[in-house]
Amino acid sequence: MKTKFLILFSIGLYYANNIYAQNPIVGAGLEVDPYHYEITRTGTYENGTVACAHPLASQVGVAVMKRGGNAFDAAIATQLALAVVYPGAGNIGGGGFMTARIASSSSNIMLDFREKAPSHASRDMYLDKDGNAVLEKSQNGHLSAGVPGTVAGLFKTLPYAKLSFKELIEPAIILAEKGFVLSEKEANGLNSDRANFIKYNTLKKIAFVKDTGIWHAGDTLVQPELAETLKRIQKDGAKGFYEGKTANYILEEMKRGGGIITLDDLKNYEAKERIPLSFQYRGYEVISTPPPSSGGLILAQVLRMIEPFPVADMGFHSTLSIHLIAEAERRSFADRAKFMGDPDFWKVPDSALISTKYLMQRMSDFNPDSATPSKLIDAGNIPVSEQTTHISIADKQGNMVAITTTLNNHFGSKTVAGHAGFILNDEMDDFSVKPGVPNMYGAIGGEANAIAPNKRMLSAMSPTLVLKNGNPFLVVGTPGGTTIPTSVIQSIVNVIDYKMSIEKAIAEPKFHLQWSPDILYVEKGFDTRILDSLRKMGYTIQERGGIGRTEIVEFKNGKLLSASDPRGDDSVAGY
Repeated sequence: MKTKFLILFSIGLYYANNIYAQNPIVGAGLEVDPYHYEITRTGTYENGTVACAHPLASQVGVAVMKRGGNAFDAAIATQLALAVVYPGAGNIGGGGFMTARIASSSSNIMLDFREKAPSHASRDMYLDKDGNAVLEKSQNGHLSAGVPGTVAGLFKTLPYAKLSFKELIEPAIILAEKGFVLSEKEANGLNSDRANFIKYNTLKKIAFVKDTGIWHAGDTLVQPELAETLKRIQKDGAKGFYEGKTANYILEEMKRGGGIITLDDLKNYEAKERIPLSFQYRGYEVISTPPPSSGGLILAQVLRMIEPFPVADMGFHSTLSIHLIAEAERRSFADRAKFMGDPDFWKVPDSALISTKYLMQRMSDFNPDSATPSKLIDAGNIPVSEQTTHISIADKQGNMVAITTTLNNHFGSKTVAGHAGFILNDEMDDFSVKPGVPNMYGAIGGEANAIAPNKRMLSAMSPTLVLKNGNPFLVVGTPGGTTIPTSVIQSIVNVIDYKMSIEKAIAEPKFHLQWSPDILYVEKGFDTRILDSLRKMGYTIQERGGIGRTEIVEFKNGKLLSASDPRGDDSVAGY
């Protein structure tokens, strides 16, 4: 019979024999019960809030803030908790980006902990003898994995936090070792990839495959090998992942499965601090990601292309407003395919791509009465010398943290680093495997995003902050592959142009167009008359499942308003 236990995340209460104390001495002020928890979609708080993909992770983030931590402490603890309770995207085997604002100095930072191509990677590594792309190898299994960056990113964040890393990783260790109850969505997700886990793993026994068959809501997922890996990181810092026993486990897995990550790849990985991309939209300052993410540039291009038009007067989800934004998206994604890549390997013309003169030229052939076929849209003329997860966090001091982190596909490469207990990413598919060949998200690339050793693959992640009159206003982001920037754009437009509440802004149906394929994707819920009029304008429309899972925080009247996306088990917490 399963015995209920309460994790009182005081972080210092972990015992050497790995059992819970019967009488905790110091509490964090919040009981986190991994066997009984509820989803909270919205909340209004005084001191701090976290919105993310799983209620337990949100609660963990708030618990460390209540214990004296700030939004950066919450960012570290929440990411680690998500690596346990949301293994389809939360991770220590992947990578991501963080955009943040430090209240004490009113300064903005951006951390790049995107995965990198292994040193033995090569431009044509996924082509067969006839030059055809073999996407199976770039999207699944050992060869699809890039060098993980998440752990390096966590330690790059630590200087901005107040508590010790040893304290911040403790909740994740306990959740991995003692387990947590699966929701129906989580159980279904594990079941849907059961065959893939069996196919792509070299060891027979892994935590994500249930010996007795399929997972059910209410089952407890225990991950003892992951717990041991987290303990090594707790004890030895980043070296507990990139060197020593954990690194050896990764290397042994590579050897068994034909992967190419080496010890030097792991030891030499570094997270980088980059200058955030900043631009104005209707008097608001928007702060987001520069390359190697395309997300911030797409945000800047699309929002600045639509800014001269009276979007609010056009009406929400009107034929004209959808047409305008879709046409701007079409042009921006065409630019993405040609100009955007890792700036350490490719000169990305950032400033030119978002200049007023260039964007006016890009929209000069916009026809309000008809769609422009993508075959007639090329990249602009500039001389050149879906599984992810997002966390939005804020505290009363005005610290703002937006983190988007990923394994790429759902459960990444479907490959667990044997005996280390964590899933490896399949980010190599985010490179241009072959010019003109789309990746799993349909994105097409060229020379700018070609595979090269130690290069970071192009991303669409867009963790974003918005300031109003120089003061904190919004923290926003979403998963969703190439739909990430278009979802963030629509959330911002819904709040700024249409004056929606943040809850409504992220819940409304979304649409997406990315140049190639030349399809306007829509969620359920659009007026059929609007869709019919768009078809008459020349759009090919395809209904699809949910687009993204947006997390958002708003600073309003001295309060922190928080909302999570209704498309998943996303949840907010705060105090």
